[in-house]
Amino acid sequence: MIPLDDAVTARLESHGERFEVLIDPDAALEIKRGEFEGDLEDVIAAEDVFENASRGDRPAEADLEEVFGTTDPLEIIPEVVERGEIQITAEQRKEMEEQKHNALINKIARNAVNPQMDNAPHPPERIERALEEAGFSVDPMEPIESQVDDALDALRPVIPIRFDEITVAVNVPADYAGSAQAKIRQYGDLEREEWQADGSWIGVVTFPAGMQNDFYDLVNEETSGEAETSIVKEKDDLKTR
Repeated sequence: MIPLDDAVTARLESHGERFEVLIDPDAALEIKRGEFEGDLEDVIAAEDVFENASRGDRPAEADLEEVFGTTDPLEIIPEVVERGEIQITAEQRKEMEEQKHNALINKIARNAVNPQMDNAPHPPERIERALEEAGFSVDPMEPIESQVDDALDALRPVIPIRFDEITVAVNVPADYAGSAQAKIRQYGDLEREEWQADGSWIGVVTFPAGMQNDFYDLVNEETSGEAETSIVKEKDDLKTR
């Protein structure tokens, strides 16, 4: 279950009665769209159905049976969300906007590059300033994934930007290969790898281009700066030597 402070109220009025449930806002939107695939018990603040959630009042079981054909909260909750309305306070909306705003900036920063600066990553601060200049506002009731394209359209007149991936070959000396390769291979999609006769490891990893500075920091930290890296320009030519 989630903390009560993180939940919003979904309300359904039917047969002259009111039914309310407390649920995570993102999960509520997924249920409304028919996209929810998680465990309901993980996204609710109470395994209960209320007549008035703020007071803790509960409807009569006879009313639940009449409207939903059951008294089981786990069967009723999704129906209340799907058929009802999601209620959020001004404070909840502001907090959700801030969370979604930060999440959107981080997602763009991790995936986007500046094509006019040799595909260098855009710092989050630059993306945030550009979004403000473009007048783009995040919708707290929509998932981040569905807002990225609109955000990019707003950003392009302000800064040169595009989503891209980068493929990097890494040669890790034998002294660091055991622990370093485990972390490097998890950073993105491992295209190729090869253990050398001297115990060193060569791997080729593809990941969002905006994450390249973090990737180089990881490699340097894990190998005390002794690893060699090179950008692979053509993935069709991937080879480890």
